[in-house]
Amino acid sequence: MLVVSGTGTEIGKTVVTAAVAAVALAAGRRVAVLKPAQTGLAPGEPGDAAEAARLAGPLTARELARFPEPLAPATAAARCGLPPVGPADVAKAAEELASEHDLVLVEGAGGLLVRLDETGGTLADAAVLLGAPVLVVVAAGLGTLNLTALTAEALAARGLGLAGVVIGSWPAEPDLAARCNLADLPVAAGAPLLGAVPAGAGALR
Repeated sequence: MLVVSGTGTEIGKTVVTAAVAAVALAAGRRVAVLKPAQTGLAPGEPGDAAEAARLAGPLTARELARFPEPLAPATAAARCGLPPVGPADVAKAAEELASEHDLVLVEGAGGLLVRLDETGGTLADAAVLLGAPVLVVVAAGLGTLNLTALTAEALAARGLGLAGVVIGSWPAEPDLAARCNLADLPVAAGAPLLGAVPAGAGALR
């Protein structure tokens, strides 16, 4: 079980999830990707779990709820009158998938502490229920160190393991800040920098 979160939205979580899934599939493991709350898409449009499957290969893709407006899950659910997906719902679905798969990847929406429901439940709460480590996807450039450190502190405060950090979109021509961050990100996170996904990798077919 691995929870994939980020330091923000549109940061490359789905591509990183797909990359981890692809490595596991290549090793012969049965993989499932769980997206608890998909926001900003209409019914019938391919969501993040389906996109991870398109990029990685044959895996089980499951989405628990979909809300049409591109907002935090709790807000998006309330605005369209649908029930939210709380941490207990996420944990139950992930545990069910784990009974039939070797690896379950739980991809969050936005950052670690984005509200999932009206009680303030978050992806971090789901990770606590699962006892699962968290892989954090980060930006390459200026400002990423502070956001990475804050996320690492939030994980530590909850007793959650930080599996490492991955840069979700590494530019073709990295600037000075990005190049320096290769050395500084592991320090800010207190965990290894496990890799960097080239910008545009999500467009691969």
